Amino acid sequence: MPRDIPVGNGSMLVTFDSEYQIRDIYYPYVGSENHTIGHPCRMGIWVDGHYSWVDSEWQKTLTYKTDTLVTDVKAKNDRLKIELQMYDTVDFHLNIFVKEIIIRNLDGKDREIRLFFYHDFHIYGNEIGDTAYYDPDTMSIIHYKSQRYFLVNCCDPSKCGVDHFATGEKEMHGAEGTWRDAEDGFLSGNPIAQGSVDSTIGINLHIKAHGENLTHYWIAAGRKHSEVVALNKSIWEKTPEELIRRTENYWKLWVNKESLQFYDLPESLVSFFKRSLLIMRTQIDNNGAIIAANDSDITKFGKDTYSYMWPRDGALVAYALIQSGYSDVSKRFFQFCADVISPEGYLLHKYNPDQSLASSWHPWFKDRRKSLPIQEDGIAQVIWALWHHYDKFRDIEFVKPLYRHLIMNAAEFMVKFRDEETGLPLASYDLWEERYGVHTFTVSAVIAGLRAAGNFACAFGEEEFGTKYYEIADKIKDALIANFYNKTEGRFARMGTRNAKGYDLDMTVDASLYGLIAFETLAPGQPMAVSTMEAVKKSLRVNTSVGGIARYSNDYYQRVNTGREDIPGNPWFICTLWMTEYDIMQAGNLDELNEALSGLEWVVGKALKSGVLAEQVNPFTDEPLSVSPLTWSHGDVCYDLTKIHGEERTAVNL
Repeated sequence: MPRDIPVGNGSMLVTFDSEYQIRDIYYPYVGSENHTIGHPCRMGIWVDGHYSWVDSEWQKTLTYKTDTLVTDVKAKNDRLKIELQMYDTVDFHLNIFVKEIIIRNLDGKDREIRLFFYHDFHIYGNEIGDTAYYDPDTMSIIHYKSQRYFLVNCCDPSKCGVDHFATGEKEMHGAEGTWRDAEDGFLSGNPIAQGSVDSTIGINLHIKAHGENLTHYWIAAGRKHSEVVALNKSIWEKTPEELIRRTENYWKLWVNKESLQFYDLPESLVSFFKRSLLIMRTQIDNNGAIIAANDSDITKFGKDTYSYMWPRDGALVAYALIQSGYSDVSKRFFQFCADVISPEGYLLHKYNPDQSLASSWHPWFKDRRKSLPIQEDGIAQVIWALWHHYDKFRDIEFVKPLYRHLIMNAAEFMVKFRDEETGLPLASYDLWEERYGVHTFTVSAVIAGLRAAGNFACAFGEEEFGTKYYEIADKIKDALIANFYNKTEGRFARMGTRNAKGYDLDMTVDASLYGLIAFETLAPGQPMAVSTMEAVKKSLRVNTSVGGIARYSNDYYQRVNTGREDIPGNPWFICTLWMTEYDIMQAGNLDELNEALSGLEWVVGKALKSGVLAEQVNPFTDEPLSVSPLTWSHGDVCYDLTKIHGEERTAVNL
């Protein structure tokens, strides 16, 4: 189920599913730890002796307030004659999730209404040894284990503190949880539970006929009891309304800080650009880790998540942020990479947000010999993106300590990690993490990474290194053309496997061949580039009413099984956006540039109503597949729109 309206501040991330249930609570890192591990935390309502959890019975609209990370959620229940208007956010400064609820009575009589909030914490990602108890000083429920505390509370316009509470056991001895206790409108008042525990709190409200009332609910996260108590006091003193108001203002300032001129571009695209920036920010930890996605439902597929920092994904998202004018976020990412790079100059598969090494399926021992478990494109793209950061912001004091340790270290690795005979990079894993070999995308990234290192070396006055990196990049380009361009088919191979004489080529059409253009290995109008890209567009178009571009022919991942040859795989947002970028580069006049907007409009049309983009969509129903949101998808939207904004449109028109 997609994560529809994530809210966060870089230390605390709260995600909702399409039924408006809280599904993930990450703290103190974005991506780690997930203190619910996907178990739903629910909201319910009791009125006139009837009960309903806010789920499929309710008609719901899940969006955000314009230019903010404050949700704007409407839910209506015709049976209960109740309408809810809700605003959720995580305070931009404090680790407090806050919800404002306006309850509207659609009946013609005065009514007593009770709201209930259920919490299914698995602190540190497991249910063992948790404690939940009622704290009379704060009139709240506190969940804790070791150095993680979560205080849950609520208030109405006249008082703060819960009216009902219960703690209890779950997931053992047949116990379903305290949410069942709420369904008669009353809670047991059990003050403490230990082990695998949960809790429910409730608040009473009186609402006049056709009237409305207001209440607030919050979760404060901290490392110790005194911290969450202090946060609770801050809410009482500042008021929940003030926290929501100031956070709304902060994000409006943040997303509008740059003055990109979009001129006559449709407002829907400009608005989506800003929404993508904000959604990306929810997936980025304050310590620099750009997380691929935070959707715990993917664990059902492979018992693992996307809540990691891949150097490749991170570099491409950082590049989009750079082009959009967000230097502070990208700087923290590059510092993260500098902190984790190996002494030999390579980055490994992926990392946790605390900089520890993440899980991997890439072996250190392959074909009876040692093998580096790397995706070399990620290493190269970090240096490539860092050069674009410096070129745009000229932040020499930031780059100076990275020059030797990160830039030169990685460049020397790329120089050495090459085939002595052909000059091409040695085998590594592809950007899709599925194949081991030499990949056109990776080779193109290495060329760009070495050119970027050459730019840095010359900028720092070490022309001899700059010349060396430029020359090796040119040799790699020549070797790529000589070994990977198939004259018979008139296009590049996606990968090659080394044999005694050269390379066995894999001619599968793959959207990643766009790397030839993206990293400027070839100019977009060069015949070899045009023939390759046209083959991609023709072969990977999804021929259903949904449309879009697939990853590669016969893509198996999350595939909706059709048996149809004209559906090469599910449409991916990034692949469709790559083809859009190519069309933008090829545009020779304003009319052609406007035609390229169709790819971006397709993306906007397939997003969730909230603006969230998944990794891929169902080729028949356009429902989101795999994880959602995927940070990389939103990064590509931002990059495409920076390529087609006012300056580009003016230049091509001239």
